[in-house]
Amino acid sequence: MWSQGFNDQAWKPALASAGTIPAPEKGKRYAAAREHGMHALRHFYASVLLDAGESIRALSLYLGHSDPGFTLRVHTHLMPSSETRTRKAISAMYRAAGHAHDGPETAQAA
Repeated sequence: MWSQGFNDQAWKPALASAGTIPAPEKGKRYAAAREHGMHALRHFYASVLLDAGESIRALSLYLGHSDPGFTLRVHTHLMPSSETRTRKAISAMYRAAGHAHDGPETAQAA
């Protein structure tokens, strides 16, 4: 299988070279660990796209999932928090309206 070849011949040697995983003993294979294999690379790919604002529907298509709901259930913990997005959206709206300095930190003490 091609992904296993890539995993053993390129991915895991790169992780070992970076000091992320131990190199195998001479003549032995890398230890099997899902968190160090292609699964981790797919998860990283998904996290980068979600952080950049890609939609669950598009990510589902890119990952080959037939159901965007499955993608959402698996990767929802990687999505930027709605609180952060909300604050950024409101801040951008105020900046665009010329009210960048209005807010609780500029309120006068009574």
